[in-house]
Amino acid sequence: MSTFRFNIREAARKPLGLLPGHRLCAGCAEPIVVKQVLLATRGPTIVATATGCLEVSTSIYPYTSWNVPWIHVAFENVAAVASGIEAASKILREKGRSKYDHIDVIAFAGDGGTYDIGIQALSGALERGHDFLYVLLDNEAYMNTGIQRSGGTPLGASTTTTPAGKVIPGKPENKKPIADIVVAHRVPYVATATPAHYLDLIRKARKALEVNGPTFIHALSPCPRGWRYSESLTIDICKKAVETCYFPLWEYDNGVYRLTDRSLAIAKNPGMKKPVEEFLKVQGRFSHLFTPQNQWIIKRLQEYVDAVWENLKSKCENV
Repeated sequence: MSTFRFNIREAARKPLGLLPGHRLCAGCAEPIVVKQVLLATRGPTIVATATGCLEVSTSIYPYTSWNVPWIHVAFENVAAVASGIEAASKILREKGRSKYDHIDVIAFAGDGGTYDIGIQALSGALERGHDFLYVLLDNEAYMNTGIQRSGGTPLGASTTTTPAGKVIPGKPENKKPIADIVVAHRVPYVATATPAHYLDLIRKARKALEVNGPTFIHALSPCPRGWRYSESLTIDICKKAVETCYFPLWEYDNGVYRLTDRSLAIAKNPGMKKPVEEFLKVQGRFSHLFTPQNQWIIKRLQEYVDAVWENLKSKCENV
């Protein structure tokens, strides 16, 4: 169990790991998540980032927004590269050629580089037991290349490859349960988080970094461009995702499931749970669902969200 206690005054004095001046869109959640995760680091840190919005917008040559050692790698292999960094740092320590007792290794990747293109490298790294933190920045589509659907795109969402129209009313499949897939690898620690619940996210990041072995944080990362909402609503949308149980906050800690933050409060007081349409209606990618012919999709998504929520509660020891 982590002994980390977040002190906001100490955090305010800590140098930022990601500096201003990047080209990420106004309202993008990714830099918020990255800054919060890097507040939890313990000392020397190396970051690897897969191709995606975060990479292309923070490292436009000859400039960089990274204030920690950082490497950009291909879409599909950030977990493999993080594994190599971790293995190399371990060998250097064993040979007495490193002055650091430990280096925090963090991999950041989007949903395309995690759910789909990068899942083989991720699975291999988890199976081998490398000591690093993998953070999934889930904006639920391939936003960097044109808002194409991914394995993380939810049911009914309109994307450029699943456009809402007469043939299909948006994506016809549910999100892939990526955090459950990682848990199935029997890794020590897995958690979900959003930038709106920042204390929860920072504590989970620190706990993950203190674990000896591979850890995984699934962070919801709303995208104003792809989700089609005003950039001022990013944090509010994260809150709605949690309050509707579309994206519950939980952690898996050495075989034990726990609900955290707002999700624990909702489990204790079910009347706080809001219908999923509260999350959907503020996003243009779901606007077609509110027409009479597509109302059945909202119902189907609500049934899916409710089933996943009830299953999660049944596994959590603190409910």
